[in-house]
Amino acid sequence: MPTFPRSPDGSSTARIASADPASSGLAARRHLPLSAHGAWTPSPHRPDLVDILEKEAQPRIPQLMPIRYTRMTGSQSAFYRGTPAVMAADLSTMPDTGLTVQLSGDAHLSNFGLFASPERRLVFDLDDFDETLPGPFEWDIKRLATSLAVAAYDNDAPSETAGAIASEAARSYRNHMSELSASTELAVWYEYIAADDVLQEIGNSLQRARVHRTLDRARQTDSSKAIAKLTEPGPDGTPRFLHSPPLIEPVDDQDHAVVEQVFEDYRASLAPGQDQLLDRFRIVDAARKVVGIGSVGTRCYVLLLQGRAAGELLLLQAKEAEPSVLAPYVHGSVTHEGQRVVEGQRLLQAFGDIFLGWSTGPTGRHFYWRQLLDMKGSASIQGMSASLLHQYAGLCGRALARGHARSGNRVAIAAYLGDDTDFDQAIAAFALAYAQQTRDDYITFTQAISDGRLPVTPS
Repeated sequence: MPTFPRSPDGSSTARIASADPASSGLAARRHLPLSAHGAWTPSPHRPDLVDILEKEAQPRIPQLMPIRYTRMTGSQSAFYRGTPAVMAADLSTMPDTGLTVQLSGDAHLSNFGLFASPERRLVFDLDDFDETLPGPFEWDIKRLATSLAVAAYDNDAPSETAGAIASEAARSYRNHMSELSASTELAVWYEYIAADDVLQEIGNSLQRARVHRTLDRARQTDSSKAIAKLTEPGPDGTPRFLHSPPLIEPVDDQDHAVVEQVFEDYRASLAPGQDQLLDRFRIVDAARKVVGIGSVGTRCYVLLLQGRAAGELLLLQAKEAEPSVLAPYVHGSVTHEGQRVVEGQRLLQAFGDIFLGWSTGPTGRHFYWRQLLDMKGSASIQGMSASLLHQYAGLCGRALARGHARSGNRVAIAAYLGDDTDFDQAIAAFALAYAQQTRDDYITFTQAISDGRLPVTPS
């Protein structure tokens, strides 16, 4: 797994290594003190924001890019969600610990959520892995903490509150990594965050009621609801995808044959047993669908399958996997971007979708596959009270620590973080500084729209 050591001035150094994991962590702290994480100063060679966005757009569907930019104008949080490539470039200019984990690569607060385990438990975890790659553990924490500060500002919280919320994510990460450093390998691997346990930790009755409603909605949000929303009865009574361009467009007969071909490639990536389960379904329709904010413009398809015996319906998503935004800044090779996403998800998530897989399209594009909805839910951040956002920050920090502990040296990371609040305070300082950077970038972004450099959809 690659390492990323640099001296405080950013120059390359030899890898910090030791037979004693705790000693490695302490050596990393001497190499990069905890307080150093609080600094943020843009590089004089910082790439132009619009240039980064235009470079990302080059391999994507041109007609969909105005939708992406329009969605990014919704708030500073929406803009931040759509610019992981910008932050990846910024983080790469900073000295790092050299303590490597499998990164989410885009660990903002909206990429955590609720979903069903194969045992049908509702769990809370990381839930987006498009940018996953190995890298310095603190990159994910800085991405998460800044997203919390930006969200707090969007909700009109003062700087002191925004900083406390960002600090809570770091504190929770640090404390849980310390706990995991004393756990066995299997205990770390088996750990998960049960949604009902989270509910019991909330003392405020009004907040508990709000979270309870979120859990109930997640339990009721499955593929049947998505199918009802996205389809209409066909001539033979079988559901067919609605035609609602440009957001959802059914494929034609020629493309349907291509879908069948790519589907077979995907099937071959599944584990024995799961491929046989998939054989009990047949494709009845497929469509191209616009998803998310940062992903808009990538090729994403939804497939409707019908069980051959019971007639049940299954909804799968095939999403194009582009190179990670981290790829220019870390070492290592990737042979298939879809496989990268799937294997990264399996490392980071406590439970994975049984239909996770990957395939290669007819033009050589890479895709990963999963169920579109399976008891999915996410927190509504807009308007969330500061106290609830503070609790949510702690929950995300805990989930991130659990994911990192599965792939990285948790003993070394725990030793590096220590028992005091120095790291928490430094991360809060960074989050506030980078939130200001995000404000400045958002102004640049909206100006580029006004100047016609970036197209948007008509109002």
